[in-house]
Amino acid sequence: MAAFRAAVEQYATDMIELDVHATRDGEIVVAHDETLERCTDGEGAIAERSFAEIERLDAGYRFTPDGVTFPFRGLGLRIPRLSEVLARFAVRLNVEIKPRTPGPEALLAEILRRAGAVERVCVGSADDEVAARMVAALPEACHFYPTRALTEVHHAIGSGVASGDSPFLVLDMPLVLGDVRLLDERLMAWARGAGRWINVWTIDDADEMRRLVAQGVGGIMTDRPDRLREVLGAVSSA
Repeated sequence: MAAFRAAVEQYATDMIELDVHATRDGEIVVAHDETLERCTDGEGAIAERSFAEIERLDAGYRFTPDGVTFPFRGLGLRIPRLSEVLARFAVRLNVEIKPRTPGPEALLAEILRRAGAVERVCVGSADDEVAARMVAALPEACHFYPTRALTEVHHAIGSGVASGDSPFLVLDMPLVLGDVRLLDERLMAWARGAGRWINVWTIDDADEMRRLVAQGVGGIMTDRPDRLREVLGAVSSA
């Protein structure tokens, strides 16, 4: 939540990318890792802990900018429910379901509908089977391409045979794969014609941000929203 506040309130970020997991008792919480060790003072899998157990953990415990100091320890930061993020930040969200076991899709759909947030959220998974279950659970939402479907449409565009017939509307994609730059004018032209939105990750270099904005991408995923805000500000005032 501290990172989200900084992004939205300091740098006017209008979209947040986040990942979710389900606790043992069916709460959908915001976390990237499936386990607790890397970021908190807890241990074990999120799926094996109740929300009450997770709520007691210090989510700022491990963060250090220099390997010596830990400025967020003991400040009351914790792993939040997705519903808390939805209520706190009135921005668009890109939500990835991390677990591959069935179940979280229905929980997530219920939360988004109850919060009236379906229209400002794009949901999905890197796993194609999970993504298909999410489409079935929440067909009225925006969905991003899972890995296999994204790979297939990218290859089809390169061959000139891509179709726009898909339940997926957003391409969340890396800029480079190996030595290959994946984003080119052919892909951008197809996206414009097919009504697709492209988000590129993870871009922290300001010059690359400028190139992507000039190419017309829909969004840039970054760990440096301060730099992106500067770039976007310069573009809008040009």
